[in-house]
Amino acid sequence: MADISCGALTGAALQVCEVLNYVPEGCLNNQYALEGVCVNYTDPSQKVLGMLGDQLVIDNGNTAWMLASSALVMIMTPALGLFYSGLAGEATLSNTLMMSVACMCIVTFQWFLVGYTFSFGPGTPGFGSFDWFALVPITSAPSAAYGAGIPHILWVVFQCMFAQITPAIISGAVVGRMKFSSFCVFVLLWTTLIYDPLAHWFWSLTYDFDLNTYVALGWLGSLGAIDFAGGEVIHISSGFSALAAALVLGKRYNAGEPMKPSNVPMVMLGASLLWLGWFGFNAGSAGGSYDLASVAFFNTQLAAASAGLTWILLEKLTGGQPSAPGIASGIVVGLVAITPGCGFVHYYAAFLFGVIATPVCFFAQKYKSKLGIDDTLDAFALHGVGGIMGSLLTGLFATTDVNFAAGGFYYGEKLFGLQLLGVTISALFSFFGTLIIMLGLKYTIGVRVSEETEKAGIDTSEHGAKN
Repeated sequence: MADISCGALTGAALQVCEVLNYVPEGCLNNQYALEGVCVNYTDPSQKVLGMLGDQLVIDNGNTAWMLASSALVMIMTPALGLFYSGLAGEATLSNTLMMSVACMCIVTFQWFLVGYTFSFGPGTPGFGSFDWFALVPITSAPSAAYGAGIPHILWVVFQCMFAQITPAIISGAVVGRMKFSSFCVFVLLWTTLIYDPLAHWFWSLTYDFDLNTYVALGWLGSLGAIDFAGGEVIHISSGFSALAAALVLGKRYNAGEPMKPSNVPMVMLGASLLWLGWFGFNAGSAGGSYDLASVAFFNTQLAAASAGLTWILLEKLTGGQPSAPGIASGIVVGLVAITPGCGFVHYYAAFLFGVIATPVCFFAQKYKSKLGIDDTLDAFALHGVGGIMGSLLTGLFATTDVNFAAGGFYYGEKLFGLQLLGVTISALFSFFGTLIIMLGLKYTIGVRVSEETEKAGIDTSEHGAKN
């Protein structure tokens, strides 16, 4: 049959169009390949059903789980605001919360217009395209590439929640001293120029008709680097971006003074809601309610628990006392560390992720000031360092017994080197990209409030609040 133009289509419609145009090597125009055998067809629908099968059918169970997962991940951004607000001083409570909520609004708008098509749309191994601008071609039909029998628009929603929390993590490094208006501009630029390319490099997919399956489109994913739910795309990127932003802003006026949490119950509430939301974050990344989601779910629980206990043990061993902010920070480290590998490792490895990653993050937090880094709420120590540890541990412990997609060093595979490459690229791209964005804003609209405003409390001057 004659070629059909597929340019404006997406989801199931795009698949059908591409299937109708595709003639497997060695087959005739009236044949399709099924398990290596050329099969005759007399009607185009036979070809479509033969090649795509139940990929065109909505799975109600998977759809319900992904709707719930999307809602759970949405909760995480305001939960992060609560966590940060409890750790910050009383004069920055409104500013801290506003930064998180602003990320939800700004990134949702950006994701709708260009974010999703830049991240997951068809394009090159390096970047997406404008093909899905403003989600015009996206429908409620399954895409098959993303999610297991769920509406394509639901995958858009799920990934939007990932995109919005990532710049909110960065806010932990700049609260109390960055202009709110400049932060809003930064979020828009950073999501477009840093987050979207990284998401595309790791997570974008395309359909290979010869293999009759979807394969990675982004260049890091196609090499074999893996990131199940965002260790590199979200946590390394936000952690190293937080480091760059803190360096450009400079230290707080009172950076040498110990920072005491202003509201411990708020810290614990924020951490608890983050833990809850992380089940949607990690188990939802399986794309449906099947066995891999269950593995990711329990691995998430194990890593968080082991990391929380390890952190308070380290507090005791270093001369301190087990603290509520400490166990909350440890829980976050465990959740961050297991994120890239939750769908690739055995349960025992998930426990070890928390035990191994926590001491590195603990001492990174403890000694950051000696390096001249004023990362106010430890976004770099918890997310940047935790993301590195989790990604590298995934390279060691990933096993095809859990997920056929990858096997790590301890299982005779060569994944560790690819994970090291992914970590390096994510860290360098995020750090230097953020440095350029922040310097550009610094010398145009300015990024830092005056010292008088900072001393008086940014909530009053920037948000008109009286705490």
